[in-house]
Amino acid sequence: MNERIKALRKELNLTQQEFADRLGTSRGNIGSYEVGKSAPSDAVISLICKTFRVNEDWLRNGGDSDKMFIELSPMQEVGYYVEDLLEYNGNGNAFYDAIIEMMKTYHSLDDKSKTVIREYFKNVADGIKNKEEKA
Repeated sequence: MNERIKALRKELNLTQQEFADRLGTSRGNIGSYEVGKSAPSDAVISLICKTFRVNEDWLRNGGDSDKMFIELSPMQEVGYYVEDLLEYNGNGNAFYDAIIEMMKTYHSLDDKSKTVIREYFKNVADGIKNKEEKA
């Protein structure tokens, strides 16, 4: 597992300190895992998988590198990025909750309503682009 933890960290382009910070542990612990001096507990393995969307079977047992990460549905992926952007900790965040509700509401609309909303935001984006080009 030590090689896979190191491979994961490198794939994420993180230093041992950055990786440790994201997990709430010390750089020394990460270094110890990577050289095989100690093995992460089940709780740490679970945290690594949750934090970085890692396939637990890959982390524990190895396998193809394309299986390193869990594949998310488009909706799960959007939620993951919004959560990461807003540093959502599971305790509630009005901005996060508003974005999720907007996405859920959009998803429940009929095709005609979705088209209107997409056109609206396309026009807004075009307006921003035109403004930038004039500056």
